[in-house]
Amino acid sequence: MNSPTPGEKIVKLLKACIAALALAVVAPVAQAQSALQDILSNGMLKVGTTGDWNPMTMKDPATNSYTGYDIDVMTQLAADLGVEVEFVPTDWKTLVNGVTSGKYHMTGSASISPARAKAAGYSVSYFSLATVPLIQKKDAEMFKDWADLDKADVVVAATLGTTQEKQVKEFFPNAQHKIVEAPARDFQEVLAGRAQAHITSNVEANKLVAQYDTLMIVPVSAPKARTPVAMLLPQADQVWINYVNTWITLKQEAGFFDELAAKWNLGN
Repeated sequence: MNSPTPGEKIVKLLKACIAALALAVVAPVAQAQSALQDILSNGMLKVGTTGDWNPMTMKDPATNSYTGYDIDVMTQLAADLGVEVEFVPTDWKTLVNGVTSGKYHMTGSASISPARAKAAGYSVSYFSLATVPLIQKKDAEMFKDWADLDKADVVVAATLGTTQEKQVKEFFPNAQHKIVEAPARDFQEVLAGRAQAHITSNVEANKLVAQYDTLMIVPVSAPKARTPVAMLLPQADQVWINYVNTWITLKQEAGFFDELAAKWNLGN
């Protein structure tokens, strides 16, 4: 048998490279389809949710059930997909990891941040938040604007893994930072007197002052860090991201998100 010529060897090598490249191209496409196909094949949309963000997601421990803006959004998404929805408990520090590890197909609302975008994908945004500080009413004369909180003898609380954890360090470099881990929450530190203030979205702030009559929003000159909110999705799964974005666009045009904003008092 004659040995292959140098030209034949090159052709054979090129064919092998083309075959390898074809596999490399096909693999991501198959992977990009996996979440949507998994949902449709199994009849179940799995959504990660913390259950501790009023009015977005609230868990009732007695019934192990959830209510809130996010819950309505995801229930409708599942209905439009023709599948059931399963809400998977998570917390803020593991929210992104749950998406990247495949524990759930997506999350409910999450602030868009460069840090999260390094690991996970986002849907298009459907509303935005701004950050405000809360204190006890008895301290109203001490805290009237942002600068009053940025002092060495002031303790400002935040919940681990939230956008506010980073913001307290940015907004109040001179203050003391008390970072608590879920299921504990930052506002509980203020209620208990272990912190003078905490910061949260204007949406949650309105709910907290309605729920706890000892709390108030500091009448700051302007809220800080207006931030778009979106759903976290698997970063490489463009097919699933495209589907969710198309769904959001159609629902926006139909007034679905406006109706939910009115229902849950999200005007901001």
